[in-house]
Amino acid sequence: MGDLAEELRAALGGDVSIEGLHRLSGGASRVTSSFEAVARDGTRTPLVVQQVRAGAGGTGPGMPAEAAVLRVAAEAGVPVPRVVAVGEGASFVVQQHVAGETIARKILRDDEYAAARPVLAGQCGRALAALHAMPVYAVPGLDVPDQVAQYRAVLDASGQPHPAFELGFRHLEATRPAASATTVVHGDFRLGNLIVGPDGLRAVLDWELVHLGDPLEDLSWLCVKSWRFGAAPRVGGFGEVRDLVSAYEEASGRTVDLDALRWWETFGTLKWGIMCIMQAAAHLTGAARSVELAAIGRRVCEVEHDLLLLLP
Repeated sequence: MGDLAEELRAALGGDVSIEGLHRLSGGASRVTSSFEAVARDGTRTPLVVQQVRAGAGGTGPGMPAEAAVLRVAAEAGVPVPRVVAVGEGASFVVQQHVAGETIARKILRDDEYAAARPVLAGQCGRALAALHAMPVYAVPGLDVPDQVAQYRAVLDASGQPHPAFELGFRHLEATRPAASATTVVHGDFRLGNLIVGPDGLRAVLDWELVHLGDPLEDLSWLCVKSWRFGAAPRVGGFGEVRDLVSAYEEASGRTVDLDALRWWETFGTLKWGIMCIMQAAAHLTGAARSVELAAIGRRVCEVEHDLLLLLP
């Protein structure tokens, strides 16, 4: 990581030393590392740097737009890490270190987060209301994808037969609701991408899938069964839909159509299954050799089962 340390020093002004630079676990499409920036007077500032994982691909707008979105999100009142620096050519983004936990198993089970779990759904609803209030014109270049068509094309390109997904697409195309609004959408709002402390939500991370679309996409993604991590409550494994929706409606002034929310949950389930195919393929083709990416491939059949349970 010697080259990265030099690049970080240049990005931070050159008058600092970089200590303790080490890679953190997790992240299928990003390489995340932590370090301390040490000033000449000895002041230590804990920071985090994110880089695109080689060969991981992705459908997001890229790191320059992500850094811009983080700055706009902070202005809108979304809890996010402060952007400290962007590498030359936007090769990486340096962010403030926010203390807390991201590992879902710990958040859902450890006593340390027992007081956070009952309030987390409401906090997520309010954070999403702030996120969806971000001006759509503030970050140019964000797409408004037709995700049903997009993921239909991805599945076709995979060349793999998945009858459960074919049934899912048929149902989604026949029952698609009208868009409730067009807002900035995080695209991956769920445990693993949230920093949680004993007091609850502290920061929203990993904006690589940010785009414009229906705000119900974010609310429903938090309800997808895979993101409950084995726990029973429908919202992220920690809360109830009524708590998420009531907090969101109060903070945003919008009314949530529960039938449309269910449609988006069904789409999110199908989407995650196809993303599992994509991520496993990155390993199997040699584009990005990774045990984590390979292991994700085994989840395709789990998601197919989840999808079938959602279909009428």
